[in-house]
Amino acid sequence: MQSLNRFRCLSPASPCFRWLASRGSCRKLFIGGLSYDTNETILKDAFGQYGEIIEVKVICDHVSGKSKGYGFVQFTSEDDTHIALKEMDGQSLDGRNIRVTYAHKG
Repeated sequence: MQSLNRFRCLSPASPCFRWLASRGSCRKLFIGGLSYDTNETILKDAFGQYGEIIEVKVICDHVSGKSKGYGFVQFTSEDDTHIALKEMDGQSLDGRNIRVTYAHKG
């Protein structure tokens, strides 16, 4: 019976499952205040010095294709994410002071 208790965490209704599912957001950063000229290559180069990056996304307008001035960077490591947040928040990138926070789902 005790071995079955280990698998309760696999149920989507369990708090443990929801906690584990939300842990991915600890590796993803929201980057605000980007220059409209900042692209994904520039963002990756700026944040890549802090660790291995899984994904970089600059959000663009669907009609014009121009940047909306924000994006996301996802790291492989929570430690690298935390260091990048500390080091890059408030720094200048492409002539603009950027805001860096943890990304939240929802």
